[in-house]
Amino acid sequence: MDLTKLLFRKKPLAGKQNEADRLKWLEKTLQQIPAGSIILDAGAGELAQKKYCTHLNYVSQDFGEYDGSGDGTGLQTKKWDNSKLDITCDIVAIPEADASFDAIMCVEVFEHLPEPILAIKEFSRLLKKDGVLVLTAPFCSLTHFAPFHFYTGFNRYFYEKHLAEHGFEIVEITANGNFFEYVAQELHRMRFCAKKYAKSNLSLLDRLAILWIQIRLGKLSEKGNDSNEFLCYGLQVVARKRV
Repeated sequence: MDLTKLLFRKKPLAGKQNEADRLKWLEKTLQQIPAGSIILDAGAGELAQKKYCTHLNYVSQDFGEYDGSGDGTGLQTKKWDNSKLDITCDIVAIPEADASFDAIMCVEVFEHLPEPILAIKEFSRLLKKDGVLVLTAPFCSLTHFAPFHFYTGFNRYFYEKHLAEHGFEIVEITANGNFFEYVAQELHRMRFCAKKYAKSNLSLLDRLAILWIQIRLGKLSEKGNDSNEFLCYGLQVVARKRV
C-alpha cells in the first residue's frame, strides 16, 4: 500500500471503535427492556446513558465525589457534573427498598469500585425477580479517574462466578473488540504518552510506522476475532435475577 492510500483510506483505523461499539450494544440491549420499566443507572456519573432510556422510568445513582481532576494521575476528564443525580450514595448501600427496580445497568463502573462484588449483592437485593441486570466493564484498563480506580479489568470468569453466587443467570456475555483492536487502541495513545511521560514528540517516521502497524492490526483483527478470549476492550453482560 503506498503512502497516499495510507493517508486517505476511508475505512476507520483499528482501535477506534471501543466506545461506539459498546454504546451501540447498550442502546440495542436497553431497547429490549419493556416500556415503563423502572431502571436504575448505578454509577451514572453525568447521566450519559439516560438518552437510551426514554421509554423507561429512569433513576440515576452515583457516589458523586469525582470532580474531573481527581489526583491528577493518568487520564482525567478535567470537568465532571454531579448536579443531576437522583440518588447520591455509596453504590453498595443504595437507600431503596428490596425489589424496587425492574432493571439495573452499571456501565464502565466496576473498575472504580473498591468492592464490586458487594455491588452485585446490592443489585440482587434491589432487583425484582426476573429483573434484568446490564453490565459493562473493561477487560483491561489504564489508570483513569484516579484515585477512584481500583481494578484494571474483569474477565468472563468473574461474572460467571459472582453473578451465579448472587442469584443471577447470565443471558448474554459478549466481548467488545479483541487483542488486535486493543493493541491498536493503545497505539493511538502513543503520541500523548510520548509527550507526557517521555517528554518527546514523535517524528513523522514514528507516526507513519504506527499508522502502518494499526492498518496491519486491523487486517489481523478481521481474521482473528477469537483473540477476544485473550484480550479485548471489555465484556458486555446481560443477566436475569432468578432467586
